[in-house]
Amino acid sequence: MASLSSCLALPSQFGSLSLNSRSSPPSAAGLAAFKPLSFSSSISHAVFSRGYVSVQNKPFPRLSVICDAASTKKADSAAKRARQAEKRRIFNKARKSEIKTRMKKVLEALDGLKKNPEARAEEILPIEKLIAEAYSVIDKAVKVGTLHRNTGARRKSRLARRKKAVEIHHGWYVPSAAASASA
Repeated sequence: MASLSSCLALPSQFGSLSLNSRSSPPSAAGLAAFKPLSFSSSISHAVFSRGYVSVQNKPFPRLSVICDAASTKKADSAAKRARQAEKRRIFNKARKSEIKTRMKKVLEALDGLKKNPEARAEEILPIEKLIAEAYSVIDKAVKVGTLHRNTGARRKSRLARRKKAVEIHHGWYVPSAAASASA
């Protein structure tokens, strides 16, 4: 009712309010459907920028105009959901960025080791530590729901395959005959 009373207490300069609506005349019950407001050029549109109007036939013998400002504010629960979603988006973005960074470091180290023709088998130990750290970060991301479990498994597999390819390249690992026969 507060919006109704504020609407009825409008200054007298709005006496030239013209409702430009192509709706039918008021129904038998006396209440027409709500229509968006449209104004003549003499009235500021900013005053009723988000209003709705209904035409009533009662309790007065003539038609009266009642305006009501429509609330565009989100419900409190929707606003809270939006805040939570934004917080999660930022958190997930940071976690995914960390995963990409760690994977990139491992892959660059493996590429450098593969290109080095005089590499020794002991040089892979620091890379294995990097791989373990990357696995840990990927597993944590899967656990909290940032990554799907299949995505996490695929990324871990990618790192393991690249490591094995480097080991095969240098001759530090020789696939067994049983493994190659089944593949």
